[in-house]
Amino acid sequence: MNALVAFTEAEGGSAVPFPPPRNLVEWAPFFGDGTAFEFNKIALISLIAFLVPTVIFIMARGGSADHPSKLRVLAEGIVKFIEEQVAKPGIGHGYEPYVPLLTTLFLFIAIGNLFEVIPFFNMPANARMAGPLLMALTVWVMFIAVGVKHHGFSYFKDILWPSSVENPFMRGFVGFIELFSVFIARPMSHAVRLFANMLAGHILLVTFGVLTIGTFAKLFDGLSGFIVQPFAWVGSLVGLIAFTGFEVGVSFIQGFVFAILAAVYIGSSLHPAH
Repeated sequence: MNALVAFTEAEGGSAVPFPPPRNLVEWAPFFGDGTAFEFNKIALISLIAFLVPTVIFIMARGGSADHPSKLRVLAEGIVKFIEEQVAKPGIGHGYEPYVPLLTTLFLFIAIGNLFEVIPFFNMPANARMAGPLLMALTVWVMFIAVGVKHHGFSYFKDILWPSSVENPFMRGFVGFIELFSVFIARPMSHAVRLFANMLAGHILLVTFGVLTIGTFAKLFDGLSGFIVQPFAWVGSLVGLIAFTGFEVGVSFIQGFVFAILAAVYIGSSLHPAH
């Protein structure tokens, strides 16, 4: 979004160039350029997305059950929401140990996404593939570990050689499909779904931002600009405001979807018969 204010002179009047694609998702590091400790805008947003819920839950320990603080009410409400809307329907019986993980995923993703609409940041952390992929792989390791813990190595046997298929040839074929679906396609689709949605929203907001600034600049380009451009500017501005509000909702929805898919994957390992 910083590129939006880079006005340039073009033939026929002022114009605002659309930022090069790489400028939409790549940011100069604050320090550690080219090292393992490189720290840029995405890292800063991710750090804030980690610290905010951590501080909230630490401070929420104050008060009592009879006279809870406002932060405690908020924290308990979030946990209750994850229990009732994510963990129970996604995992079923035995969901309790996984509520902290699901709550962490939801909050980290939602807060990181909200930076899309925060001035001077204007970038969702999950519009870069690294974060969604790391979280998807974490869930991947978790549901495999749950399957092995509760069912031993028969967990893999039931996937690779499903007893519900009677024909040996078809059993091997179905097992191959399940191998690809569970262990390869599942984590990739889990990550790409979050990444693609947030990147698309980011590009959409940048587009309307460019249009809003560009049409405003054209207001002063003579009589034709004075007559025609106000309509284009108002339309672009309304679109920018509308899609900004839409992206706020998408930020929470994507956190919810990622968390509930994680719950479903863990539930399928915990209760494979279902």
